[in-house]
Amino acid sequence: MNLDKKSQVAKEAARLLYYGLAGEYYTAKREAAKSLGVKILPSNREIAEELDQLSDLLEGQQKGEHLKNMREEALEIMKVLKRFSPVLVGSVWRGTAHKGSDIDIRVYSDNEKTVIEAINQSKYKLIRQERTTKTIETEKKTYLHIFVKTQQGYEAEIVIRPFEDINIKEKCEIFGDELKGIKLRELEEIIQRDPLQKFIPY
Repeated sequence: MNLDKKSQVAKEAARLLYYGLAGEYYTAKREAAKSLGVKILPSNREIAEELDQLSDLLEGQQKGEHLKNMREEALEIMKVLKRFSPVLVGSVWRGTAHKGSDIDIRVYSDNEKTVIEAINQSKYKLIRQERTTKTIETEKKTYLHIFVKTQQGYEAEIVIRPFEDINIKEKCEIFGDELKGIKLRELEEIIQRDPLQKFIPY
């Protein structure tokens, strides 16, 4: 019975995330449990799997087309930021991107202005900036996030990290594996070989 309830919460949390009614997994699972009158909570991975299935059902073939387009857009942005060692992470890396997903890229530089200048000199439009604080290996770090709009209308979020962070290994908060992402050359190969390839641990 508990497994059934957990599955129901995961499905509802996935629905909230898909339709933009919740912005984070943490919020979505708690709101879903509250609406269903239960206290049991699914893992982030269980919600992610439900979200992937839901978007497959609702978007069909279009989902794959979006993923291919987003990976191609990510590649172009990474070429612009090549000297900052860009890494594609998030759902576009994983291969689970759906309608409404954004492109997540990390870059490494000790001078944030040089990254912003590279964007401003490109075809991409910088739409906003914000700083966030994240705890990595018990240390709190603050990073600048810059958001750009691509020519196909996708939003890309670029996180600028200092060079000292380039070898930090992080655990994925959703799938529990190492958050590796893919680099520019790897992404080029994937787009040529299998643009819909997924990177999900089994």
